[in-house]
Amino acid sequence: MMWGFTEEQISNFGMTFGIGAFILYMLFIIGQLAWESKAGKFGTFVMFLGLAFGFVGFAAKYLIQYFMDIK
Repeated sequence: MMWGFTEEQISNFGMTFGIGAFILYMLFIIGQLAWESKAGKFGTFVMFLGLAFGFVGFAAKYLIQYFMDIK
């Protein structure tokens, strides 16, 4: 136990909020790349689609768990 939390609680927090924060930071990086490269609307859309599409699976996992009541 660390500060009254179990390993499972710390791991669960890291897998939800830690990775979620990391994904938001990566979206910021993609937006910054689009801005600096002057990609335009379509180029920015393609960058977000190509680079950020994997994040959908991460979010879908938690939605599926929530609706199926899986822990």
